[in-house]
Amino acid sequence: MSPWRIARLVAAKDLRIERRSHIITNQVLPFAALVMVLFAFALDNDDALTRVAPGLVWMATLFSLVVLVQRTFAVEAADNALDALVVAGVRPEGIFHGKAMALAAQLAVLEAVLLAAAMVLYRVELRGEGIALLAVTFVVATLGLAFVGTLYGGLAAGAKGRETLLPLLMLPVVAPVLIGATRATEAALGTNDATPSEGWPWIGLLALFAVLFGAGGTYAFGSLLDD
Repeated sequence: MSPWRIARLVAAKDLRIERRSHIITNQVLPFAALVMVLFAFALDNDDALTRVAPGLVWMATLFSLVVLVQRTFAVEAADNALDALVVAGVRPEGIFHGKAMALAAQLAVLEAVLLAAAMVLYRVELRGEGIALLAVTFVVATLGLAFVGTLYGGLAAGAKGRETLLPLLMLPVVAPVLIGATRATEAALGTNDATPSEGWPWIGLLALFAVLFGAGGTYAFGSLLDD
């Protein structure tokens, strides 16, 4: 079986589990919305909220990413599902890409909700000339976060205290995504007088990050599963 077929099957399995458990709708989305509301209470200034809205969207995304990754690998660890796949001879790169695809799909839904929340709570306006930049930013940043989340989720899955270890390992690594995605989103939304042309160079940073961790995860995930 080809790695891409394995990836599709693993992704379908993960998404089917999430659809039946309703974790993303009952827990992750309310958590992310609560974070956005708390940001609004903490700053309590409409002008300041509008200026920093892109960064708050991506901060809430990173916090929610930790919850999603922990949930994904907790399900696998409970039944030793990953070990069963390895014993069955399933190719690790297919498992990695499948779990990353499922995580990216969940992140896409989450980011759409957070952007809508920012438009309502922080009075952010979506301009026509920035739509293309915003769409590319969300796609590339989501891929990078999905690859990192899957790689470090696999790294922390078998460790003691993985609930606290995962954010300590993962959040510093995704700092380039936070910076690049925030700057590109600022340019797309026109906050802080930024223009769409200023956002495209940041897309290169996000794309490089996604490629590096996509390739690194493809080759390293098998070793993580063996350990």
